[in-house]
Amino acid sequence: MKDDHFGPRVCDCRESSPDRACDTALAVYRRALTVGSLPAGEVPRCLSTLRLMVEDRGSPGRLIPVPPETASFDALGPIEEAIARQRRTLRSTRAALAVFEGLYADVHRLEQPALTRLTGAAVIGKALDAGVAGCHEEVRTAHPGGGRPAHVLEESLPRDLRNLRRGIRQRTIYQHTVRSDRTTLAYIERVTTEGAEVRTLSEVVDRIIVFDRNLAFVPYSDEPYNALRIQHPALVRFLVRHFDEAWARSVPVRPERVPLRTPVVTSDLQRTILQAVVGGETDESIARRLGMSRRSVAEHVRRVSEQLGSNSRAQLGYLVATSGLLEA
Repeated sequence: MKDDHFGPRVCDCRESSPDRACDTALAVYRRALTVGSLPAGEVPRCLSTLRLMVEDRGSPGRLIPVPPETASFDALGPIEEAIARQRRTLRSTRAALAVFEGLYADVHRLEQPALTRLTGAAVIGKALDAGVAGCHEEVRTAHPGGGRPAHVLEESLPRDLRNLRRGIRQRTIYQHTVRSDRTTLAYIERVTTEGAEVRTLSEVVDRIIVFDRNLAFVPYSDEPYNALRIQHPALVRFLVRHFDEAWARSVPVRPERVPLRTPVVTSDLQRTILQAVVGGETDESIARRLGMSRRSVAEHVRRVSEQLGSNSRAQLGYLVATSGLLEA
């Protein structure tokens, strides 16, 4: 080990850490306390930064050691003052923002929230009634599943007829399977006579109700009687575009014309079922999603199996995927 009396190396502080001085600095400071002063070139920079070594006014070019308590005033004073200034700035900025926060709250206090959760049939019903009353141009609705319950259609019919008779356009998308449901068809016949437009798709992803272009309702969760009222312009615009895109792909329902199950509808349903088979879904899962009976789905699958000569579900999925049926 090198003796300090033969001149310590100048520290580059690579050994130090934020809370621990390096061994070189400690050794130099100890030596300075012993001999009284040292040439400036032998004193590590960190000792000068901490104000533990200062210039010896009586001997230019040499530094003398300072007690740590004394050095702390010079070393810590500017830091503490800077912290105090930052705290003053923080307090004043926070106070200024609080004034603007109050102003913002006053201006927006009377505004409706962009998203509101509604729970309970009565609450949702009142919100929908308010939406109907405030509608001026058009109602867009999409309903998943098969035929709708009779009591729901009975409640909806008077409201829908009033809307249509005051000139409100009404467009509704159901799934193809409502074409086999007499109750839903009877409702469709009543409203289309008054000017409503109804179309079907093989699958409707979720329930949507949009009034004009400024208010929408969607399910909040899978639990019954939970809805989300949407008044955010961007979200309502997104739902309108989603509906209009689905509307362009859907098939009109005209109860006065037969047959309701057109070749287009049959082909669309079969393609959707086959896509689900290729995806590995069970008949029960497909039926639930498309609003069909499990027996109807099984019959579709059976006919295609016979057509392709399939002996198993796995083979059927492979044959469907490679047959070109889904590209038709």
